[in-house]
Amino acid sequence: MSQLPEIVRDIQRVSAEVVQQAAGFQAAILADVAGRRGTMHARVAPVHERMQLAGPAFTVEVRPGDNLMIHAAIALAQPGDILVIDGKGDQTAALMGTLMMSACKKLRLGGVIVDGAIRDKLELLELDFPVFSAGFNPAGPTKFVPGRINHPISCGGTVVNPGDLVVGDADGVVVIERAKAPAMMALAVKKVADEAARIEAIARGDTASKWLPAALRAAGVLKEGEAL
Repeated sequence: MSQLPEIVRDIQRVSAEVVQQAAGFQAAILADVAGRRGTMHARVAPVHERMQLAGPAFTVEVRPGDNLMIHAAIALAQPGDILVIDGKGDQTAALMGTLMMSACKKLRLGGVIVDGAIRDKLELLELDFPVFSAGFNPAGPTKFVPGRINHPISCGGTVVNPGDLVVGDADGVVVIERAKAPAMMALAVKKVADEAARIEAIARGDTASKWLPAALRAAGVLKEGEAL
């Protein structure tokens, strides 16, 4: 049985059509229709709340505080790819900053997600390129330790496979398996329509949740026949 190389260059990506559709939905909508799973820990947040991204995951695993493999990933990634970096949640040194992010933007990558620290926050705000991270630290990284590219990783406590659909916004990041993503789009359209209808009903004064009494009875809070 042959072993995968540390750097996998060819991956199957979620289709551009699905990415375009997914970009029109909130991460929360996609998380709901995907079964309320696949969301990264809240520590992974956008540098600015208006930053959004959607695209196929280009996964990178590094040792804490070392960014050697991120440089390799930038050289290999394709336009539209989202670098998803398992930095082990370490925040003692920045893995990326303005220089690397500028290169990512020039190469037309779709964004960067780092489960670790980055730096140059104010400059990144001016760069206008979507970046999500677990925090900031002014200390720079080392560039000595090998890692892996396009292997399954854990980022923000969520499994990410190369080519999976990744969507991020002010609420955080959701990951949907590549094979599952196309079927989620129709469900997302219906979810958005249902929520719009509910908002209209609330505006008319219908603020009661019709499911609530049954749920309270099922939880033993209300007795049968009892109402709020």
